[in-house]
Amino acid sequence: MHRNSTRDRLARWGQLLLWMGLIFVFSSQPDRPHLAEPTIDRLLEPLGHALEYGVLAHLWVRALRGEGLAPTHVLWTSLLLSWLYALSDEWHQSYVAGREADLLDLAFDTLGMGMALMGWTRSGRK
Repeated sequence: MHRNSTRDRLARWGQLLLWMGLIFVFSSQPDRPHLAEPTIDRLLEPLGHALEYGVLAHLWVRALRGEGLAPTHVLWTSLLLSWLYALSDEWHQSYVAGREADLLDLAFDTLGMGMALMGWTRSGRK
């Protein structure tokens, strides 16, 4: 059973909105931090995208589960909303000096979402 007090709802939705805000703020920066070793930097960047959007998908699941949606609806709605946010983030970056929209980033964002949602599904959708 899910607790659905006003406080719990505010916590779930607040965490989601905070994470979305952090993504927006970091995407607004003209350049992201780089490691001294370019090879490692190129390897870690896609992992960062996957993690960033895996967390977002997970937070969507938490927020939507608390609203009493059926598990299938939670899954697909979380995926759709996370993907739309990733798409809007790439579009946003196309307007930030020093940044650009990158479909490969979107692909790694989507991979992270899929992995997080697959983990939730395999865990018994608790």
